[in-house]
Amino acid sequence: MTRAATTRTSLLLALAIAGGWLAIHIGGIFFWRWQPATLPVAALLILVQAWLSTGLFIIAHDCMHGSFAPGRRRWNALVGTACLGAYAGLSYRALYPMHHRHHAAPGTEHDPDFHAGAPRRALPWFVHFFRGYYTHGQILRITVAAIVYMLLGASLLNIVVFWALPALLALAQLFLFGTYLPHRHADTPFADAHNARSNGLSPLASLATCFHFGAYHHEHHLSPQTPWWQLPRVRR
Repeated sequence: MTRAATTRTSLLLALAIAGGWLAIHIGGIFFWRWQPATLPVAALLILVQAWLSTGLFIIAHDCMHGSFAPGRRRWNALVGTACLGAYAGLSYRALYPMHHRHHAAPGTEHDPDFHAGAPRRALPWFVHFFRGYYTHGQILRITVAAIVYMLLGASLLNIVVFWALPALLALAQLFLFGTYLPHRHADTPFADAHNARSNGLSPLASLATCFHFGAYHHEHHLSPQTPWWQLPRVRR
């Protein structure tokens, strides 16, 4: 596939993910009215928004590798910055070097995504992961956005339910399927120095859990320039 075709496909998929995320974000925060009959719908929207939030992070992740728009560094930076900011006020500039440190020494004490002190234990590793990515600057950006939203008429409850909660669920999803399970130490050794495993999920389950970064995580480390939607092809 040519660079132009890769960029077009990545852009179309990103527009679909971001468009769905934005529709729930705006509709939930500014227009949702709470009634007993709508609670199941709200729960479903939260789950969908968590998945779409994971998608925003994965798009930004492709941007960090230059695979979103090959050869267009500025496009990658702009799209990555927008996706991380919308997802949870994260800084693309700060995460970019951290992620490349992860790829330089995956599953070692030099890997910011890895917890060398607890290579098999999920909870300590998650706390370490959380502390590594959430900063005072991010909290400030989210707070300012929430204040602006409330000045525009949004309720704090809706902001928490339709933005903060899906972002936290997406964080857990990204950690579990995109970091912990692929890089967790086990009795069976890793295949190579990438210290990464892929799981046996079907392509559909892989898409639903973490946009292919669980079922095809080793493939990602073998071919980091491949965008998320092409990872199944790498295995084939």
